[in-house]
Amino acid sequence: MFSTGQWVFAALFLVSFVLVMVVAYRKDIQIHQKFYKGSYKVLFAFLFFIFLLFLIKVFMKR
Repeated sequence: MFSTGQWVFAALFLVSFVLVMVVAYRKDIQIHQKFYKGSYKVLFAFLFFIFLLFLIKVFMKR
């Protein structure tokens, strides 16, 4: 399905992309801590809402 060259390119792209993202995050970590304090609460609320939608779907099927 994929040639060897395509697999090598995909692997190198993935490794380089992850490396660049880690370097960029480490560079901006002080800014993240200053401006995005408490953002985990928004993530928790979003995941809780998705969980509630899943529960409603399960219970409405019965």
